Amino acid sequence: MSVTAKIEDGKVVESTSASSLANSTSKDKSTLDKDAFLGLLVAQMKYQDPLEPTSNTEFVAQYAQFSSLEQMQNMSATLELSRASTLVGQVVSVNTTNSSGQTTQIQGKVDYVVYENSKAYVSIGGALYSLDDVYGVADQEYLDAYDLAVSFAVEMAKLPSSKEKLTLDNKEKIDELNETYNGMTAYQKTFIASDYVTKLKEYTERIEELVKDQEENNAGLDDDSDD
Repeated sequence: MSVTAKIEDGKVVESTSASSLANSTSKDKSTLDKDAFLGLLVAQMKYQDPLEPTSNTEFVAQYAQFSSLEQMQNMSATLELSRASTLVGQVVSVNTTNSSGQTTQIQGKVDYVVYENSKAYVSIGGALYSLDDVYGVADQEYLDAYDLAVSFAVEMAKLPSSKEKLTLDNKEKIDELNETYNGMTAYQKTFIASDYVTKLKEYTERIEELVKDQEENNAGLDDDSDD
């Protein structure tokens, strides 16, 4: 059994879900392991009917079947631990069920992995969740692009509902949005809705018109003053 524990200030910190692991440990003790199987096999040989004894070949076959099953289980456990270990440092989504049977989804970064009784658990925010409940993994590039798109949408929503309502007071915000969008990578731009891109272009053109009108008006005032 291999366990990766959380360490803080040089001490092992017990997880808030450690009790659930302890319960699973006591439950799993009832599972038939190799030693128990050998005990049953010896008992079967000891108390078999002497008039109809089981052949050695049958005993060997039974043991071989159990050994094969055990190897398969060990391989499965190794693969599960390997899969869980790759999630450390990743942001994952997990389905979790409370005591009333209600299922909710949480998302967070995997701090470490615990492997207990052939089951892998991921630690998120100090709580342990079964690897079986993990249903999604997101890399940092995706999360950064998603957060950037959300922020962009929020700022777009602060602008007037139509370009006709724009004033030069909105110029600074539109310039900032253009700078943000133009600074995005091609991948990040795929997260921005096409409607927002079209709207920003229209608003930019409208602001340019307002700036031009203001310059023409100022030029006209200067001419009047010269006369």
